[in-house]
Amino acid sequence: MKLLVIDAQGGGMGKQLVSAIKKEFPLAEITAVGTNSLATSNMLKAGADHAATGENAVVVGCRRAEVIIGPVGIVIADSMYGEITPRMAEAVGQSEAKKFLLPMSHCNNTIVGVGNTSMGFLMASVIEELIQYFHC
Repeated sequence: MKLLVIDAQGGGMGKQLVSAIKKEFPLAEITAVGTNSLATSNMLKAGADHAATGENAVVVGCRRAEVIIGPVGIVIADSMYGEITPRMAEAVGQSEAKKFLLPMSHCNNTIVGVGNTSMGFLMASVIEELIQYFHC
């Protein structure tokens, strides 16, 4: 199972994702890609098996992953305060990998119909979706 976790800014969400996934799926191969070195470093500290930073790392990672996980902003060009480039958003969107996108409303992108959900709930939801996906 090859998972790609993508995060930006401080990598806080990515760090929690990597930690939660490793706890439930200790043998999963997780590649963490941050849009900046701080995000990458935090995900690596959480237990990612591989890590890289930047636009090309996202593009290459999307070609190799079976599953891509991250905030919904990873499919919106110029989101996350401009950290998601059009090329990154295109690579995620065109990837054949299964995508699990967490509904984060910020940076002028509002996910309508989604309430202010706690990070704990989102992490539990991702793990449940992964369990369903890999046990089908």
